[in-house]
Amino acid sequence: MNAPIAVGQLDRSTYLGGSDVAAILGVSPWATPFMLFQKKTGAFVEELTPAKRRILERGARWEPIVLEMLVDELTDRGHEVEVIATGQRYLDPEYGFLAAEIDAELIVDGEPVNGEMKTAGYFAAGAWGEYDSNEVPIYYLAQVMHGLMIQPRRRTVVAAVTGFDERPMIRWVDRDEETIAAIRAREIEFWDRIQRGDPPDPVTPDDVKWLYPKDNGVSIEADIKLLEACGDLKALKANAKDLDAQIELLATKVKFYMGEAAALLGPNGKPIATWKTNKAGRKTDWQAVATEAGADEALIAEHTKTTPGARPFLVK
Repeated sequence: MNAPIAVGQLDRSTYLGGSDVAAILGVSPWATPFMLFQKKTGAFVEELTPAKRRILERGARWEPIVLEMLVDELTDRGHEVEVIATGQRYLDPEYGFLAAEIDAELIVDGEPVNGEMKTAGYFAAGAWGEYDSNEVPIYYLAQVMHGLMIQPRRRTVVAAVTGFDERPMIRWVDRDEETIAAIRAREIEFWDRIQRGDPPDPVTPDDVKWLYPKDNGVSIEADIKLLEACGDLKALKANAKDLDAQIELLATKVKFYMGEAAALLGPNGKPIATWKTNKAGRKTDWQAVATEAGADEALIAEHTKTTPGARPFLVK
């Protein structure tokens, strides 16, 4: 294995990194191959809202904290640990468009290993399995294998902090040459698509909505395949409607039995259904407030945003 090339800050449109791998493989919960292609080619520029910026900044702030927690945990388990680098970026020596940023590089019991620091909210903790398991969500596993491909070591230690846990989950991921070869081939193929301007097919409603946000008023004739697809879709919708009716009927029976109770318990004493009252919500009509305060129509119009019209899909 050739040594990787250490580099500084990179323009994300000029390379494929660890956070791109899951999307390329089609296992990312955040992006599809189609939308990743649009981002890399500059066709889609994601708006960095204050909320998204806070999430990114929070992750960056937590990395050194999680690393410290990892070192403490490994030390408590009897390992000798030394951190030799953090946040280093590397390029593949053969393909300059393959790059990886390794959160941390450590010496554990005399062996160099890659380190990945992860944080997850309370509701995402289930994807990591039990505390003592070695389960890693597939989208992070793809990133880890990519890192082992660029910075070729035998294994990676992953530290995951979920919710308000005081101890990180420790996961060891061993290098798998077959998996790495498959990932490498898919990344090279994806980069070739970018160079050719050949996007992957859209695979989600959001992909298609982004591609065709508005109609052009033209009617087109369906071919045999589309006729069959619309027929199948109509039948499935009819079945779904029947199932929804059955679900609603059963839910009504259970709720009638529960009455004012907040929870329905099973034989083991654990809730099998809940029917709780949510807190009342409040919504301010700011346009009415502005009008009452004497703001003129021009000022109200200046601060009124127009949202794109919906494009509902109906099967006749």
